[in-house]
Amino acid sequence: MADKISIALTALEKSKFRSRFKLADKDRQYIRGKGIDTIRSHAMDFVTARLAPASPKNEGKQTPMRGHPVFIAQHATATCCRGCLWKWYRIEKGRALDDYEIAFVVALVMRWIVDRCPNG
Repeated sequence: MADKISIALTALEKSKFRSRFKLADKDRQYIRGKGIDTIRSHAMDFVTARLAPASPKNEGKQTPMRGHPVFIAQHATATCCRGCLWKWYRIEKGRALDDYEIAFVVALVMRWIVDRCPNG
């Protein structure tokens, strides 16, 4: 999975849209204050509730553009909606994500966060 994440991050860096997402100072402070394990738990909760279902509520708009570091990371990593999951990772719409896919999305989001806030 680590190779797949590295390949994805390299491709995402080349996207003008995806590469514009950054963590603000308040996001870094939040990460440091909560701790990386709590942020990982938040990522798992968000992905499971908002992205993993076969037909997510508000598909295409379920991930806010701000308000939590995980949301920023989801947009940066194209894991914000099922349309982006299809476009970037060929994960089909219309079926629930399996455990591997959930783990991949969470690991990708967390790698993006840790790379930008290494002392989180």
